Amino acid sequence: MKKVFALVALVSMFSFGFDNITLAQGDSTANTTTTVVDKVEEAKEELKSDKDDDKSKASVSITQKVKDYFIDGGPQFMALVFLVFLLGLALCIERIIYLNMSTTNTQKLLTSIEDALSSGGIEAAKDVCRNTRGPVASIFYQGLDRAEEGVEMVEKSVINYGSVQAGLLEKNLSWISLFIATAPMLGFLGTVIGIIEVFDIIETTGQTEPVQIAGAMKVALNTTLAGLVAAIVLQVFYNYIVSKIDGLVNEMEDASISLVDLVVKHKLGK
Repeated sequence: MKKVFALVALVSMFSFGFDNITLAQGDSTANTTTTVVDKVEEAKEELKSDKDDDKSKASVSITQKVKDYFIDGGPQFMALVFLVFLLGLALCIERIIYLNMSTTNTQKLLTSIEDALSSGGIEAAKDVCRNTRGPVASIFYQGLDRAEEGVEMVEKSVINYGSVQAGLLEKNLSWISLFIATAPMLGFLGTVIGIIEVFDIIETTGQTEPVQIAGAMKVALNTTLAGLVAAIVLQVFYNYIVSKIDGLVNEMEDASISLVDLVVKHKLGK
């Protein structure tokens, strides 16, 4: 009987010990899993913060680089290049706004004028042109105003006033061209003066260290860089403006032919 009790006690001790070991292993596994998840989350947060810091540093560095280039290039010449760029950009924006406002739906205008001629005559058609903005409507008004004098006078009036409107569309283009040419010229001038100053330093001090010469040359070339960038930007706007003007002039010519056809169709004038 004593042996039976001893055997039961021994089995109970082993079972209790095994359960404790299993629970300890489960707790350690859970703790290990929690620790790994926490470390992954911390790594993600650190990576995100590093990316944000890199972005802010990049934006700050770009702004600082522009300031450094401006200062290194010499405020007197860099300010001149910047002023020329601003003036040219202002004229480009003014021309773009003017040309966009001068764009007219020619087909819709022709339809409205034809309806007005059929219902109210020349005065009604002139009112339609008067209430429509753009060079095409102005040319139509001048042509209709001479419609009573015959088709030939309508053609002459349209051609003459079309030349006036084309001149208005091309206003300030010569100034934009001047600024496009002036910006890099000012940059080259600053570079030449900077190179002369470099040689003066070499002549005065007698030092020809490559590091010093390279630094001085870099400062001298900053003005050329600024002038070329300004000229490239202005040239892009200039080409867009010229293409817009060409399109409007072609539209005016086609519309003028259509107006003469309307005058002949409705037998206006002599």
